[in-house]
Amino acid sequence: MVGLIVAMKIEAEEIIKKLTDKASQKISGIEFTRGKLYGTDVVVCVCGIGKVFAGACAEIMVLRYSPDYIINTGVGGTLTDKLGIGDVAIAVSAVQHDMDTTPLGDPRGYIDVIKEVYLKCDERVVSLVEKACAAEKISCVKGTIATGDQFIHSEEKKNEIKSHFADCVCCDMEGAAVGQICLVNKVPFAVIRAISDNAGGESPADYNAFARTAANNSIKVLEKVLGQLD
Repeated sequence: MVGLIVAMKIEAEEIIKKLTDKASQKISGIEFTRGKLYGTDVVVCVCGIGKVFAGACAEIMVLRYSPDYIINTGVGGTLTDKLGIGDVAIAVSAVQHDMDTTPLGDPRGYIDVIKEVYLKCDERVVSLVEKACAAEKISCVKGTIATGDQFIHSEEKKNEIKSHFADCVCCDMEGAAVGQICLVNKVPFAVIRAISDNAGGESPADYNAFARTAANNSIKVLEKVLGQLD
């Protein structure tokens, strides 16, 4: 089984629409929909925006459905000029850019229990996502995705994140939280982000205009990947 975690309803509605043999249940206010997509058993949920809901959702999914993989899809802001709106960022790792215990001598983004800054994604799924982007003729870049409980909308904040994590290509609000829960539960995970905005001053307007288009690109890639995961 593959677990699919998305942040917003617009990201999930197209996936759920295509499921067969659907069954839903609500746990802790989160609706989980189980079914088949292209012959693969999946469970889909909308976790809501932010790290707390994303982490809670991932933990429930692990304990209730025991997925073999968890894939977190959605949209994000670009942190590189190599990614434009509609392109796809593929995480090879995720960091929590707002996790900061540096006064205690830790590096920025350090997660104490895991003893890591960079939370590594599953290499097999990363490879499948890259091939899916090529098949769909969607431009993609691999790198680190920076997660925090902030909607990034200024060059100053973008530069601050990149000053700590130079290899970051995209920012979001859920990916590394899902990754943290997956790692402590030993569940392989991946994070896919279609670019909805440039994380700069125009980001709120860009997001509202392009979030659905970007999410649709993310779904196209996801569908290709699911066809090869069993």
